[in-house]
Amino acid sequence: MVTIKEIAKAVGVSSATVSRVLNYDPGLSISSTKRQAIIETAEALNYATPRNRNKAGANGTPQTPLSRLAIVHFLEPSDELADPYYVGVRLGIENRCRDLKTEIVKVFHSDTLPDPALLQSASGVIVIGKHSANEIEWFERHCRHMVFADFDPQSDAIDCVHSDVGGATQKILNQLNAMGYKRIAFVGSHEHLNGETQPYGERRCKAYIDWQKEHGTFDPELLVLGDSCDSGQNLRLETGYMLAKSVLDLKTRPDIILTANDNMAIGTYRAIREAGLSVPDDIAVVSFNDIPVAQFLTPPLSTMKIHGEHIGETAVDLLLERLSGRDYTKNTIIATEMIWRESCRKPAETRSL
Repeated sequence: MVTIKEIAKAVGVSSATVSRVLNYDPGLSISSTKRQAIIETAEALNYATPRNRNKAGANGTPQTPLSRLAIVHFLEPSDELADPYYVGVRLGIENRCRDLKTEIVKVFHSDTLPDPALLQSASGVIVIGKHSANEIEWFERHCRHMVFADFDPQSDAIDCVHSDVGGATQKILNQLNAMGYKRIAFVGSHEHLNGETQPYGERRCKAYIDWQKEHGTFDPELLVLGDSCDSGQNLRLETGYMLAKSVLDLKTRPDIILTANDNMAIGTYRAIREAGLSVPDDIAVVSFNDIPVAQFLTPPLSTMKIHGEHIGETAVDLLLERLSGRDYTKNTIIATEMIWRESCRKPAETRSL
């Protein structure tokens, strides 16, 4: 069995320093480089702390190697609570960790990056949502194992799990077109990343534009986007309400409004009612996410279900695979599912998308 003394000798530090690092002592003053060297050396030598050795089950089977997990979220706590979809992603992570008896540390969005020592002390890190290239590079330096959830960092070296919302957008549009909807408006937002606005860069928005241009039906009047802002607040129901009002002011109103998420659809419902119109008789509405309240709206909302909890669960499983020795990268796509309800016409038959 490998000892702390052997790790200390390999790294060139004292046994006391190795012990404090491996036991996540927050009071230890040590460089991030040296801390990382100790952790990686212990891992390479298959060292197990006494605490982890004592966690073996009654049948002698070792517990999961994912003893401590850090969640880094791109939203602030209040913004996450306002979006049930992202609550679902986090709950998927937490429920899977509960089954594995894994300790969780949560870090929400702030003006500064997380403490590197916190990430380095974790067996693995799940990063939720959109992050800039600079942030991704920083995470790579300070995380032992990392998975992105609900975001594709476009890296051949980082595991990620997400849904193809661009492809799902095109499938929605194909079905709406087949059902006779011709003037299809889109209510959403620009992409906001790395402190900069990327006009028309959001995946659903881009897919909408590409589809309309491919079919020769693109009308800029029917594309209404909110001003980008930090923490995803531009996808709230208040923004959906204001944007929908501008759509309703058009000389020729759309047949149907596609919103970027269910929160914006709720705001759109309100704008339609205040205009003295009804859903779906005057204007139909369809959306994304299938948050719990969607089925209880009047009328119930047709929406593309994105399985947030499954994304969270899969992110944990990807970390376990890495800790168990997988040495290649996985980019996992969780299928979406269209839920047709009474906010628009329904196709003859439905299927998973």
